[in-house]
Amino acid sequence: MLNENQVSDVIGSTAYGSDGEKIGKVGQVYFDESTDQPEWVTVNTGLFGTSESFIPLSDATFEGDRLTVSHTKDKVKGAPNVGDDGHISPEEERALYDYYGRGWDDSYDTTTTTNVAGTEGYDTSGPTTDDAMTRSEERLNVGTRQEQVGRARLRKWVETEHVTQTVPVRKERAVLETEPITEANIGNATSGPELSSEEHEVILHEERPVVQKTVEPVERVRLGTETVQSEETITEEVRSERVDVEGDVDRDGRI
Repeated sequence: MLNENQVSDVIGSTAYGSDGEKIGKVGQVYFDESTDQPEWVTVNTGLFGTSESFIPLSDATFEGDRLTVSHTKDKVKGAPNVGDDGHISPEEERALYDYYGRGWDDSYDTTTTTNVAGTEGYDTSGPTTDDAMTRSEERLNVGTRQEQVGRARLRKWVETEHVTQTVPVRKERAVLETEPITEANIGNATSGPELSSEEHEVILHEERPVVQKTVEPVERVRLGTETVQSEETITEEVRSERVDVEGDVDRDGRI
């Protein structure tokens, strides 16, 4: 059974049967005039929600935006057709009691059940409140939430390139040298046989380029993030209830 604090929240919620099947959108809540307790709820059923079926609120539970009743969807759709004109007569309520297998007390014939909460909002001028109604407005509360929009990855690979450098190299070559005979070297010149065959040789050297590669660290690289502040303009519709009066009433204007 719903309490009075849940009535305004249950209107517009979604009703589900005891079998877990979705029945439809909750339209109106009807109060018992003798107990001032919510007794019945109407749910839009049929093609495109063109008809409303009455469901008893006994054993019903409401959590979040989900009303779970104690009857299956098929049971609700087969309920007797009762006009949703804001009032259930004892005869109509008896038919509903019989259909849903609930006990009927003859004292119920002296009571009626009346809708005090319509589909457009909760009217506080019901049988358990004063003679005023509440006018409500929607307020636009804009915030932000963080979502993942992309991904960045840091990776490295080996790339080969050709490097050209010039390095000086030295080489030896044979040079023929002659010196005249003098008194200083005459002894060396005549120390051997007068005539003979001889050979002399020198070893020639030259430098060759030698390449040696080493690996050296040159810098540290890391991937980070930075936050950039910007502004976005949000446009949304908000609804506001308006109150007007009809009949022979002095009126200063419209609220």
